[in-house]
Order: sequence, then C-alpha cells, then structure tokens
Amino acid sequence: MRLLLDPAAKAELSQAALFYEDCREGLGEEFLVAVEAAFDQIRKYPTLWRILKGRFRRYLVQQFPYGVIYAVERRTIYVAAVMHLKRKPGYWASRNKLS
Repeated sequence: MRLLLDPAAKAELSQAALFYEDCREGLGEEFLVAVEAAFDQIRKYPTLWRILKGRFRRYLVQQFPYGVIYAVERRTIYVAAVMHLKRKPGYWASRNKLS
C-alpha cells in the first residue's frame, strides 16, 4: 500500500525528531525508526487498529508517547498526523485529503 503523509504530519514528525535529538544524541533517530516501524505495521495490517474518529484510526508508536493517525482508502494510507498523545486531541481532524 502507498503511504501518503499530510504536509503537517511530515512537519510534526521532523519537529518531534529534532526535539528528541536535543534531549539526547541518537534519540531522534530512535524515534524515526519507531515511527517507520509503525508505518510498516500499518501497511501490513491497515485495518487492525481501532477507529478513532470517522474513518481515522490510531496506531500507538512503541516506546514514545506518539500516535499515527491515519485513514485507508483503496490502496492508499493517508497519514493525517503524527501526534503527541498528551497534546490537544482532535486537532488533526480538519486534515482530510482523501475524501
């Protein structure tokens, strides 16, 4: 399946990686590896994780307080957000590229 990241989700991913790298050298890379593993799992089993809102599902990233918010349509997985779990829930809901 094709994975399509919303530009805002790409920015969130980069910002989080930079934050973790500032915390400890190499931690940003560990975060990116964990998110890539999440993307791989979502590609393999796109409908396995619970529906969060409407057509959007959430995958919890291992070892980090982040979730990947995504929707599946045909052969495309649209990633709306890579969100910190303690921040404003639902802020990503207006990101709706695949309708």
